Amino acid sequence: MVPLAQMGVLMDCLLTRRRFAAGMMAGAGLAALPALAAEPEGGEDSKLMALFRDSARREDAIDPLSLIYRGGKPNLTAFRQVFTDLAARQRRGVVKWQLGALGKIARSKLSPERQISYDIYLRDRREAALWLQPDMVALYAVRPFTHFGGLHVEFASLVAKGGPLPYKNAEDYRRNLELLRAFPQVLDNAVARFRDGMDSGVLETQLTTRNMVGQIDAILAQSLAESPFTSAVRDFPAEVPAVHQSELRQLYEAATTGELYPAYRKLRSFLNDEYLPAARTAVGISAMKGGAGFYLRAIESQTTVRLEPEAVHQLGLSEVTRIQSDMDGVRQRLGFKGPLREFFDEIRTNPRYHPKSKAEFAAAFAKAAREVDAKIPDYFNTVPKARLLIEPYPAYREKYEAGGSYNQGSPDGSRSGTFFYNTYDLPSRFLTGVVTLYLHEGAPGHHFQISLAQEDKSLPDFQRYGGNTAYVEGWALYAETLGYDMGFYKDPMQHWGTLDDEMLRAMRLVVDTGLHAKGWTREQAIEFMLSNSGMGRTDATSEVERYIVWPGQALGYKIGALTIQRLRKKAQAALGAKFDMRAFHDSVLGSGALPLPILEAKIDRWIGAIRG
Repeated sequence: MVPLAQMGVLMDCLLTRRRFAAGMMAGAGLAALPALAAEPEGGEDSKLMALFRDSARREDAIDPLSLIYRGGKPNLTAFRQVFTDLAARQRRGVVKWQLGALGKIARSKLSPERQISYDIYLRDRREAALWLQPDMVALYAVRPFTHFGGLHVEFASLVAKGGPLPYKNAEDYRRNLELLRAFPQVLDNAVARFRDGMDSGVLETQLTTRNMVGQIDAILAQSLAESPFTSAVRDFPAEVPAVHQSELRQLYEAATTGELYPAYRKLRSFLNDEYLPAARTAVGISAMKGGAGFYLRAIESQTTVRLEPEAVHQLGLSEVTRIQSDMDGVRQRLGFKGPLREFFDEIRTNPRYHPKSKAEFAAAFAKAAREVDAKIPDYFNTVPKARLLIEPYPAYREKYEAGGSYNQGSPDGSRSGTFFYNTYDLPSRFLTGVVTLYLHEGAPGHHFQISLAQEDKSLPDFQRYGGNTAYVEGWALYAETLGYDMGFYKDPMQHWGTLDDEMLRAMRLVVDTGLHAKGWTREQAIEFMLSNSGMGRTDATSEVERYIVWPGQALGYKIGALTIQRLRKKAQAALGAKFDMRAFHDSVLGSGALPLPILEAKIDRWIGAIRG
């Protein structure tokens, strides 16, 4: 799972701030396509790329978070405007200009790869324009934070040492200190938006509000010696002279205790004392004013295709039935004599399936990484230059996080990508899911797709850094299935783990639509997941509370993976002996995180080029 910015931040900060990207335009997958002639200066491709560069500059001027995550210097003016009406107006102006400029490009005169860029960009800009319509803005801008990835929590990771901000010299330290001091204004902006929602009747849930209060309490409970806001001044690089270190330490500690913590306490007081009593009790988005229409728009945004909730719900139920049949076979291989539902409880309670210590859990992931990495050359022509780290979540984050996630490294390779796994409530974690989680978050899942895209400077920035849930999470879920090809699921323990994870994605189709279109309660959704899988209650609760605050996002995994699997079968059937797995993967990854209809059109062309 890639922690996308929640809808409020996503829209206020240019909609394009998605921290994942596409693959590399290289390898045998594109070798079968006609070679592109050198483009004459001033040709249509050049005009389009110039438009993209101009567009990126305009976006960087008003999108501070995306710029920071891509390694740029913080724009303090733009940062202070996050969650303001001015930021939204600026965004609308940029999108209007983008669509107008794109309309002056002759698509038919573009090269095949730039036609793909054109199609992605046009679709993305049109979607951005729809989200920026006043009726849509009124439904998300007034809900700027949730407990799942809210900027109130994310900011701590952003400014902590080891995050996207550099701490190489005294100038970096002073610049980042100003960002830290600017954050109280952002929190005030968010409170103003929440108040707008209270006035209009568009409100978050009481569940989410309580969780946000709990997150703030966890942040405030940290001493200066353990706070992420002061982590940079606990260990200075040699480039910072000793004479400056004491001063910087005092400045950071003073800003944390005198500015940041009071701002957090103010936010907590508002959420707990004013907002919580007004927040809605029903968890489904359809219970919110305007929520039913919002959900339809969210489904299309997250899956890149138009789908009716009922059709998605039924697809999920059929997938649950199919996967349970496979699970029953593995149950027998693991020697359990009782029915499958009893085995779910066996999996949850038998220490055989759980790590006994954090060290054992860490060793299991390290072993999986070594074994998977040894198989990669058989399935991929191109691998990232960026390194991959494997680490547990920091303690202040782990309670509200999923079982795993990936944070991308920097485009220049100076910061490694990181696969985070969760050790909170360790007895509820599973050794059975180690391989499939590494395949998803690490190699060849998110780390490959994101890093390869960032490293490919021939792609426009929005293809290097942008994306959509169905492709990004669909690819990572598809990457899990490569464990069958690689032979890892011959081990019934790991076979169970991948089926359990696949079941999770199938259940998401049922639960997300159940919550947001059928009026399911939180408890009803949790019980459905516990009854149809071996998930622990902690994980099931965390998952359901995530779906509650992020309508439609959980649908993208299965919809995307099913699409990639179908396209692979189509290619294998059409090409026969000419089918090359590595070439197929290069083609899927080779143009960025494509909307699914554009991906299918590209693979169809790739098949045609190989067949001749």
